[in-house]
Amino acid sequence: MNQALNHNRLPTATASHWLRTATMAAGIALACAGASAASDQPGKGVKVSPLKSSIAEESFQTLIVMKALEKLGYDVQPFQEVEYPTAHVAIANGDATFLATHWNPLHADYYKNAGGDAKLFRKGVYSDNAAQGYLIDKKTADEYKITNIGQLKDPKIAKLFDSDGDGKADLTGCTPGWGCEAVIEHHLTAYKLRDTVTHKQGTYSALIADTISRYKAGKPILYYTWTPYWVSNVLKPGKDVVWLEVPFSSLPGEQAKFDTKLPNGKNYGFVVNKQQIVANKAFTDKHPDAGKLFELMQLPVGDISAQNHMMSQGQNKPSDINRHVDGWIKAHQKTFDGWLEQARAAAR
Repeated sequence: MNQALNHNRLPTATASHWLRTATMAAGIALACAGASAASDQPGKGVKVSPLKSSIAEESFQTLIVMKALEKLGYDVQPFQEVEYPTAHVAIANGDATFLATHWNPLHADYYKNAGGDAKLFRKGVYSDNAAQGYLIDKKTADEYKITNIGQLKDPKIAKLFDSDGDGKADLTGCTPGWGCEAVIEHHLTAYKLRDTVTHKQGTYSALIADTISRYKAGKPILYYTWTPYWVSNVLKPGKDVVWLEVPFSSLPGEQAKFDTKLPNGKNYGFVVNKQQIVANKAFTDKHPDAGKLFELMQLPVGDISAQNHMMSQGQNKPSDINRHVDGWIKAHQKTFDGWLEQARAAAR
């Protein structure tokens, strides 16, 4: 019986060998799992500080980038709201990480003044074909044959758009600090409109809400807007309003070299922009996976406009916007996952 028991026992040397082998195997498995987790989340533990302008509708594209960074393991903080000039400087100085809505070339001066390519990363196109310009209601345009903003040099024409009784046209313009502010101010001088047109500034969302109210009351309106944004879903170009051309191409600063005339001969005074993700260069140099992600991500301009329209219809709470973001990602899961895989590969 003792012999039988002895036969069932492993020799001490063999048992020790098995134990060492099992321990090594477990260690290798853990190491592999750790390596896999590290490669799946190259940004693990790294803090990211996003910035966004005061435009609520830019939350959508900002949050999509934030969700992608979270999937790469980054510790993404809630976005902070600052206007574009401040955002570019903060990112260049390393006080923030990225802005998802850099308009090129509208924000060219902000980019250059913050340090340009030496301090900032800007590759790829996040959203293309962003348009801007001046519009008036179609009824007034048809009645007075107004097609060009230069016609507002005529005090009689300008007075049609006077909403405060001073005899000058009131142009619903830009929030102070936006890129469009500099262009509008430049245009007023270049087209000799300062004597007949007032650039109304303030919080754009409040200004445009008042403009829409005046349109619904049957009054003439003159305003600046852009796409992607919800305004053109409410005041539809060609049906409710018409785009105004400008007398000639004229832009300030870094944009001065651009001809704003389109291939069809129309000239609306602004260059068609591309929106890019601008980030701190030291950050993307250190984290090439994030740089690759920023370069690859693409969001159709129509999708941004559609989401912005939902916000204008009341779906504008943070929970609504997060639902829109999750819905977009789910509908484009293969594309989204592809960005992440290519980003992870850049970190290896």
